[in-house]
Amino acid sequence: MLLIYCPHCGEHREEEEFHCKGQAHISRPADPDNLSDKEWGEYMYFRTNPKGLSHEIWYHGIGCRKFFNVTRNTVTYEIKEVYKIGEKPSVTEQTVVTQG
Repeated sequence: MLLIYCPHCGEHREEEEFHCKGQAHISRPADPDNLSDKEWGEYMYFRTNPKGLSHEIWYHGIGCRKFFNVTRNTVTYEIKEVYKIGEKPSVTEQTVVTQG
């Protein structure tokens, strides 16, 4: 079980209180009225799926009910950092795990 730190509540809580909502730091298109259907589809549905370091947006559903970002290793599930929406991650190197 993961213990996740909520930057709004200031406590470590069990993972059942949280929901991962997907990839963080996705910018909305500057001119959405001029996007083709293909471009809209790519914006809405296509996300990276890295093996290693991932920046994700999480929601504290049983608690403060606020969103925040988590930098997590998708292979080991280790949480590297937690930070509020609008802040930049301090951990940015990509960790790639290869199996031999």
